[in-house]
Amino acid sequence: MNNKVLVTGGAGYIGSVFVPQLLATGYKVTVLDNFMYKQDSLLDVCYHPNLEIIPGDVRDTDLLKKEIEKHDIIIPLAAIVGARACDRDKSLAKEINQTQVENIAGWVVDEQMVLFPVTNSGYGIGQKGKYCDETTPLNPISHYGRKKVNAEKALLDMGNAVTFRLATVFGTAPRMRMDLLVNDFVYRAYKDRFIVLFESHFKRNYIHIRDIASVFLHAVDNYAAMKGKAYNVGLSDANFSKRELCDKIREHIPDFHIFESEIGKDPDKRNYMVSNKKIEDTGWVPKYNIDDGIRELIKMYQYLKVSNYQN
Repeated sequence: MNNKVLVTGGAGYIGSVFVPQLLATGYKVTVLDNFMYKQDSLLDVCYHPNLEIIPGDVRDTDLLKKEIEKHDIIIPLAAIVGARACDRDKSLAKEINQTQVENIAGWVVDEQMVLFPVTNSGYGIGQKGKYCDETTPLNPISHYGRKKVNAEKALLDMGNAVTFRLATVFGTAPRMRMDLLVNDFVYRAYKDRFIVLFESHFKRNYIHIRDIASVFLHAVDNYAAMKGKAYNVGLSDANFSKRELCDKIREHIPDFHIFESEIGKDPDKRNYMVSNKKIEDTGWVPKYNIDDGIRELIKMYQYLKVSNYQN
């Protein structure tokens, strides 16, 4: 068993769910994270003897290379996530989202595994009525999308990595994020009881955060067959427009009022539908749907103070 796992950014939104699952499955896990959001998301697993936490930055190439050499499986979760966050500091976004991964691609050896979350925002603007699959030409329209696409290319060219083009993630986590579309819209529905939508017809695909953790573990178990390939990861029954997503939320919060504006523009211009058939053909299927996520988010918003959970 390849049981030593390095997770960069392991105290973040995805890592705070995934790292405890790795430990529960029997892996020895090292988390390298700079804790830039002052998060305490790994407190409940600090007791675990198989967990090592290194406060550090992936831009410290000596540190990163030293840790890569010690581990069997490398999972680079450290990232500046989202178009707005990347536009605030494009140089930082490139260093974290692209250069980190290019360095990893140059350092790993054939015996090591690399599992990397990309983003299906690389598809940019899809063709009306057509689903984007892994053969669809990539056309990222944001700095975030371009840097992640470049990083994915470096790993796929290397040949012994599996990359996941993740749909928009939703759901609760110890290191919560409020700036993701489902999480944000449910909060607005619960707290404000209304929302104003810009370009409400724009479509995206969605995936629950716990299903991301499970698809990583699935790739470890099926690495020989999956390596060197990219996979879309999302809910095949959840290619929703923003309006359709709000209508779904209103099934749970009936007094949620939805307004559409002709004036404003969505700063994130992504608009596409995604096929997830390729990953499903490997035997993996998601366990959680949009309704599951809405219910858990409503439960959380009854008590969570959200001011500290923006990227």
